[in-house]
Amino acid sequence: MKVCIFGAGTLGGHLAARFITAKNTDLSLVGRGAQLAAIRERGISLTTGGKQYGGKAAIATDNPASLPQQDIVFVALKGQMLPAAAQAIGRLVKPDGCAVFLLNGIPWWFNHALPGKQGTLPLLDPDGALWREVRPERVLGGVAYSPNTLVAPGVIAHAGHNRWVFGEPDNSMSARLKSVVDVVGGTGIEAVASTGIRQEIFRKMSGNASNNSLGALTRLDTAAIAEDDGLAELATRIISETLAVAAKLGCDMSNEINPAEVARRSRGKPGQKPSTVQDAIAGKSLEIDGLIGQTQAFARELGVATPVIDVCYALLRGLDASFRLK
Repeated sequence: MKVCIFGAGTLGGHLAARFITAKNTDLSLVGRGAQLAAIRERGISLTTGGKQYGGKAAIATDNPASLPQQDIVFVALKGQMLPAAAQAIGRLVKPDGCAVFLLNGIPWWFNHALPGKQGTLPLLDPDGALWREVRPERVLGGVAYSPNTLVAPGVIAHAGHNRWVFGEPDNSMSARLKSVVDVVGGTGIEAVASTGIRQEIFRKMSGNASNNSLGALTRLDTAAIAEDDGLAELATRIISETLAVAAKLGCDMSNEINPAEVARRSRGKPGQKPSTVQDAIAGKSLEIDGLIGQTQAFARELGVATPVIDVCYALLRGLDASFRLK
């Protein structure tokens, strides 16, 4: 099976290291910069649970056009980078293949296969390039519960849970979904098929939207946010607002998730800095539209009040703009 990881950074690098060790795919990697240089020179190193995974990939490139078409393309780019890569991703997917988007937050294909909904989400896919080039009917959703840190180029440390959930936009149990779950599960990752992938997306966002947003604005890790009463209260309100939007969209988890408990879950566990926080510290562009911006857009469409999200999103957009001025 030909498999490509498009975006072999932190999360993509974790999956790449697993595949390299398992030797269960014909693997190619698309990367860039210092990370790609390190992968080419030394390979990928993943440390988790006292074990080491990785090695050198047979193919690692910054030119996706040089690769043949793939059975599965795992896309691990940040959301803000996707539109520019739409044509390259679309070309890589075989006619009967699929693209699996491992995104934080709401994906561009969200409306696909929903009754009464059609077309892309302009905030996430401004010119419709992803909808047109990749095509939503060739997409699977992915939610990775897998905290990773890029220690150095090509060197990844993982700690904590490692559960990866995949699903069809129409919530069916398809042959290609089973194939993806089997190949990822064959690496030792806990891989799960979901018949409610949008709900799974919002389930992860219930914590991610608050920790990533407040962490990027304060540079604090998740434990420090949880231990500060004022920040924990803001986190609780972001989670509550996110869940209110989710419920209006048919993903009601009010009986499953307690916002205050989620906001305080990281107390006493210092050191974990979500990807948006790591990017803010490094002065990189921020993945905020899928995590919090599209929630605001849905809220305005549905008439849901999101006062804390409104303030945080405005501040995050300003912070992101300041990085672009450098």
